[in-house]
This record gives sequence, C-alpha cells and structure tokens, in this order.
Amino acid sequence: MNARTALVLHAHRSEYPRPITFDAGAPLTVGQRYEGPEGWEDWWWCETPGQDGGWVPAQVIEVVDGAKARAREAYTARELDADPGETVLVTRTLNSWAWCEKPSTGESGWVPVACLQWLEG
Repeated sequence: MNARTALVLHAHRSEYPRPITFDAGAPLTVGQRYEGPEGWEDWWWCETPGQDGGWVPAQVIEVVDGAKARAREAYTARELDADPGETVLVTRTLNSWAWCEKPSTGESGWVPVACLQWLEG
C-alpha cells in the first residue's frame, strides 16, 4: 500500500499498555477470534513467551498445529492515541485497522479505520 494521509475524526485511546510485539518466526499460541460489534474481522488473541497476550491479524499468523503457530512477519499490537483534527500518515491497513504515524511527533501505532477520513492529494 502506498502511504496515504488521513484526518482523525474520532478520538482513539489504547486499552493495552503492554502490547504484544514479536519478530518473524516467533512462536505463537492462538486463542479466541475477536467477536465484536465493530466488524473487525480476522483478529486472533495470541500469546508468545514472556509477554502479555494481544490481538494479532490473521495475515501475520502461520498455523503449525492446532493452536500452535509462528509469526509470518514482525508485528506489534501497539495502538496510537489520536485526537480529532490530527493528521496521520497511513502506511498499512489490515482488517479495519490502519498503521498510522503522526508526522508531528513520529509516534506510530494502530488506529481503527472508522476513526479516520482519507484526505486527497
């Protein structure tokens, strides 16, 4: 995906102060699939040794056997706190979430696409 600029329409705050973060090839244990009213499809609760669990998009998970899996790529579940009126640069979207960076601070993380409005140009 080419980077796109978006305007934050709705505030977003992370509920996970210690997001799961791992490198490609990391062992994962896959738990429940996210089921919620937001329509966020294909997110799975995963755990990896030495960390709190977290939500991981299906595209990052390679199932090995049953609940045992490994990471297809490096990933972090870090969410970005964002406020209405801020402009962010979006470099990736997965399953109704966008990986955003604030040009003003360099902070980066996931924000629900529903909180954003794409800007032209």
